Amino acid sequence: MLFKFFETRVDPYCDYPETDRPPQKLWPFMRGYSEPFKSVFWAAAIMSVVVAVIEIGLIFYMGRLVDLLSGDPATVWQAHRTELILAAVFVVLLRPIVQALDVLILNNSIVPNFGTLIRWRAHKHVLRQSVGWFENDFAGRIANRIMQTPPAAGEAVFHVFDALTFALAYLIGAGWLLAQADPRLLLPLAIWSLMFAALVRWTVRRVGPASKASSDARSEVTGRVVDAYTNIHSVKLFAQDSDELAYAKEGIERTRRTLQREMRIYTVMDVALVALNGLLILGVVGWGIALWMQGSATVGIVAAATALTLRLNAMTSWIMWALTTFFRELGVVAEGMETIAQPIDLLDAPDAAPLDLSAGQIDVRGLSHHYGRKSGGLDDVTLTVQPGEKIGLVGRSGAGKSTLIKLLLRFYDSEKGEILFDGQEVKAVTQDSLRAQIGMVQQDSALLHRSVRDNICYGRRDVTEAAMISAAKRAEAHDFILDLQDPEGRKGYDAHVGERGVKLSGGQRQRITLARVILKDAPILLLDEATSALDSEVEAAIQETLYGMMQGKTVIAIAHRLSTIAQMDRILVMDAGRIVEEGSHRDLLTRGGLYATFWERQSGGFLQADAAE
Repeated sequence: MLFKFFETRVDPYCDYPETDRPPQKLWPFMRGYSEPFKSVFWAAAIMSVVVAVIEIGLIFYMGRLVDLLSGDPATVWQAHRTELILAAVFVVLLRPIVQALDVLILNNSIVPNFGTLIRWRAHKHVLRQSVGWFENDFAGRIANRIMQTPPAAGEAVFHVFDALTFALAYLIGAGWLLAQADPRLLLPLAIWSLMFAALVRWTVRRVGPASKASSDARSEVTGRVVDAYTNIHSVKLFAQDSDELAYAKEGIERTRRTLQREMRIYTVMDVALVALNGLLILGVVGWGIALWMQGSATVGIVAAATALTLRLNAMTSWIMWALTTFFRELGVVAEGMETIAQPIDLLDAPDAAPLDLSAGQIDVRGLSHHYGRKSGGLDDVTLTVQPGEKIGLVGRSGAGKSTLIKLLLRFYDSEKGEILFDGQEVKAVTQDSLRAQIGMVQQDSALLHRSVRDNICYGRRDVTEAAMISAAKRAEAHDFILDLQDPEGRKGYDAHVGERGVKLSGGQRQRITLARVILKDAPILLLDEATSALDSEVEAAIQETLYGMMQGKTVIAIAHRLSTIAQMDRILVMDAGRIVEEGSHRDLLTRGGLYATFWERQSGGFLQADAAE
């Protein structure tokens, strides 16, 4: 119950005002995440000061005890019995209770919850980024920053209250204690404090940038390694193990060099700190002994001053370590901010409403998008797809087909023109409601590393087992699913498919993807090479299912295998970002244009994407 009480002081998943543009500077960024912890941070700071005061008080009392024991042993107990008993009770009972409260707040209220809160909010923010944003970075580097920033921020906060607040209170208390003994003892402490502060400043100014450089290098290595693992089939297929090792070694070596530079700072700091502490011990203890020789200080004062300086000597390394760790972790946070504090540019309009789709008409007007370049993508495309119409889309690689599909899904905002669904502009409706009305089968049929059931039901969580199995059967997937078994012994629909579905063949992944879209049953269907990974026998069996899926839906299908779209209501031929031909399969063949050339040059029904004009 005690642990539970402290662990539940802050809910890391509490509601918070989401922002599309997080603070770009470190302290405002940290302050935003710290908001739910205000009261807990105050409690931690107060307890840290109390613990420091108790430590100083114990040293002060040890000096008094030495003076007491300098008297007649026979009378010490008789005269000071109550005091000694109370001191013993305090040390044995009350001090542990105060210490327990201090560590409970730090270890149980702050450490687990602060990192969790940052990781949750950072992941939530990153998930809101557009597809284009993810395409411009390594997935491994993004994940690495999501994983390493929260513990770094947690460590920084921990050291503020575990070491820095405590150290400041301890130093003030030490000054007070020495002043009580003899104000002249403050002089060596003050001189040492100034020199220590100068060393801290020198160290901190160098540790932050060095730590950020090391963190950047580690993230780069993670990105390179994950990139190799994710594409391990290509690595093995092209026998590129040595090149991948060299590519990784380059990043690993950069990490080593940045870490070496960081460690040099720590080495200089440690040597300088030992020298400074020697001066502190000599100054305070030596002066205390001199005062005792002059009769100006008791043995107890000298003992307390000695204990205090030795404690400071032991503590300075810890303080410096805490300070450098604090700024090093802030460097990691600053590096992580390059990902988790990036603004979200693809946003729902403030007054965006859910898409109200009744008929399924698509209107594309003057659409242009070149990904910020001068060429490529789409160039002034205008198109109307009637409700329930089936459109085939063909063209060479780079003609703009996939760009059109991405803009229909609003993975990007078009640079010019507009897209309307039943008269509603895509930028005026919420992204989730738009994509909920679209079923998409991609050429790259990657799956989530979860069970077959989770993958098929990904678009609809509320379906029955019977509906899921029916969709799998229609996609010609049920039989092979029943034979699946993963290394953990899970079978059939409970078997996990591996990262991106790597444990399945391309055709099996494609059929599970088809089952997912069949189950979703969206009124608009986008097919990007939906049967490209299927063998001829399976494709023939599934063609009927595909055409059954299309009934009553508005369909746009990209295909290089022209036989798969020959029966479409209308075929659009794209070239250099424009629609250059349109009509039925028979009409386009009769015209003898680009489509007819593709048809003549295809082999086994495939479009020669790189054929000359």
